[in-house]
Amino acid sequence: MPDPTPDVFLNGAFVSRHDARVSAFDAAFQHGVGLFETMSARIDPEGVPHIARLEAHLERLITSAMELGLVERLRAQPLADAALETVRKAGHTDARVRLTLTGGDLNMLEQGGGPQHDPTLLIVSQPATRYPEALFERGGAAVIADAKANPLDPTAGHKTLNYWWRLRELQRAARAGAAEAIVLQVSNHLAGGTVSNLFVVKNDTLFTPIARGEEENVGGQNAIPSPVLPGTTREAVIELAESKRLGCARKMLDVNDLLDADEVFLTNSSWGVLPIVKIEKEAIADAVPGPITRDLRAALLGSE
Repeated sequence: MPDPTPDVFLNGAFVSRHDARVSAFDAAFQHGVGLFETMSARIDPEGVPHIARLEAHLERLITSAMELGLVERLRAQPLADAALETVRKAGHTDARVRLTLTGGDLNMLEQGGGPQHDPTLLIVSQPATRYPEALFERGGAAVIADAKANPLDPTAGHKTLNYWWRLRELQRAARAGAAEAIVLQVSNHLAGGTVSNLFVVKNDTLFTPIARGEEENVGGQNAIPSPVLPGTTREAVIELAESKRLGCARKMLDVNDLLDADEVFLTNSSWGVLPIVKIEKEAIADAVPGPITRDLRAALLGSE
């Protein structure tokens, strides 16, 4: 029998998972129009729900929704309240929260100058993914993806529903025994992992590819757009590194920067900081997680 508990937030109300249904004409189903955020959450011993970096996640979602024309107005506080209540109702001590915002029954050809539609909002809380501790103690491997990120794609650098190509590369990496696939841009500069941001460490300094929204600050007015997602965990790691007086630079990086690094790690909301000790058949330094990676991983876990 389906679980009757109303713990899924759908368009302003809580419904059971059995009743959480979206129209066959929804723009996400018809055309892949939508955005999403994946967040880590927990419920403390007093029963209070907490979502890591919730404000940053919602700020990114709202910025993308406005820039891409998905909605004309979106308020952060009601979204935050709904996400926290979803975590509470689902009741998982450690959770993975997915917030999806789609174009709803969107007709892009409607008259009137702009899209006339009500977006679909879905929030689901599930048990957090468990990763083997050995992956963080020994480090993981990564392969180089065949697909490339295009900085001239106006949706690149946003967390859209178009993840098929990323998941195909991730599946290929898994078949090769790797934890992730490193994506290059069409210019052959590094973008990041399929589902993560990339850092390389050289001479006690962190380097990470320029993300969407950072181009002008780093490269000036003539900088090309970036297809790199401005990750919330990425930003948290940068702040931690700066608090530890570690240098951290956003710049265009290539494969040589990757292979010549002292340390390499990837970040996302699910695993936090993941050490990478091998790229294809090439070892990174001594092929063990480095001290800066270990320190930042511990600091990030402590901050949550």
